[in-house]
Amino acid sequence: MDVGTYMHGIGRQAREASRVIAKADTETKNRALTEMARAIERDAKRLLEANARDLEQARKQKLDSAMIDRLTLTPKVIEAMADGLRQIAALPDPVGEVIGLKRRPSGIQVGQMRVPLGVVGIIYESRPNVTADAAGLCIKSGNAAILRGGSEAIHSNQAIAACVHAGLRAAGLPENVVQVIETTDRAAVGELITMQDYVDVIVPRGGKGLIERLMRESRIPMIKHLHGVCHTYLDDKADPDKAIRIADNAKTQRLGTCNTMETLLVARGIAKQVLPPLCKIYLEKGIELRGDDEARGIVPQMKPATEEDWYTEYLDAILSVRVVKDLDEAIEHIANYGSQHTDAIVTEDNARAQRFLREVDSSSVMVNASTRFADGYEYGLGAEVGISTDKLHARGPVGLEGLTSLKYVVLGDGQIRQ
Repeated sequence: MDVGTYMHGIGRQAREASRVIAKADTETKNRALTEMARAIERDAKRLLEANARDLEQARKQKLDSAMIDRLTLTPKVIEAMADGLRQIAALPDPVGEVIGLKRRPSGIQVGQMRVPLGVVGIIYESRPNVTADAAGLCIKSGNAAILRGGSEAIHSNQAIAACVHAGLRAAGLPENVVQVIETTDRAAVGELITMQDYVDVIVPRGGKGLIERLMRESRIPMIKHLHGVCHTYLDDKADPDKAIRIADNAKTQRLGTCNTMETLLVARGIAKQVLPPLCKIYLEKGIELRGDDEARGIVPQMKPATEEDWYTEYLDAILSVRVVKDLDEAIEHIANYGSQHTDAIVTEDNARAQRFLREVDSSSVMVNASTRFADGYEYGLGAEVGISTDKLHARGPVGLEGLTSLKYVVLGDGQIRQ
């Protein structure tokens, strides 16, 4: 296969399909989504069989446990994919919405209309459920999609793609609205991120190495986050039981996700009360703890934390722990070491909660809730194509609105400029 020829063919087909899906009505798009969900449920056994082939190969290649966890499809994950598509179908269609319409002294009315971006290229690793989520969001937002999953998930992604195409056919839409790259050749990524004539935006979902490469090489705008160094701060005005429950969940509910807590900050005034029982839970669950001197003085089982630990997204059973003087020191730590992804405070003091919300410069900031909620599905977006820590265009979980742009519309009745 000539990868360049293949990818440019994919690009041309996507550009043509983007014009079709951009003008599709809401009913047609929703039918495609519900038929995709039905196909996923109908073919669940085939999806699990395809995923088993990928998992067998992943174990032979000795991929790490976090990647295997992200790669694994289960009946519950498959049902969540189908449910996510139905949620997207139930959401309002953003395309064509006119906002801010105002009449000017000249008599014209000026507003903005929400329109599709065009062709969205999504590059992702491990997670085959992204194939369904990304396809559903792009279809509902009127975009064509080019999806390039990792080689470790090739069989799973192709099986899900067949369900996506079945839904598009049932709705009378061209299959090329969503194309899943069939080659595992890494050169396909290099082609995709430089096809400016065909692709309007790139969304990378993967490890730091992938995203750093794309930041260097892409000629196309990106919606991205580099890494997720997420913090939970336990304030000295926190409810201790609530603090322990939230901090436990934020780290241990799932280890290999970008919204998993990687650093726990604890106010000095509550540290001796909450750290011993909380760290007992962590140690029983196999979490390696790395703490500063003050935290280690309270829980001696901790290993010493290095400066590098505060910057690290582990995606593993490791947690950094630091005791801080107060809210100011916690905010300063997050500003110095965080990645502007997701950070949470646990406190019963509303004034402190409001300060944390205002002053922590992250794409999701939470009060009295686990960082694991930073997710398009949990936010009611149906799903997400990714999480953006950039400040322009989209920020946080990127759903339907994040996959659209705004253009100005002017309504007149014969006015001319004097």
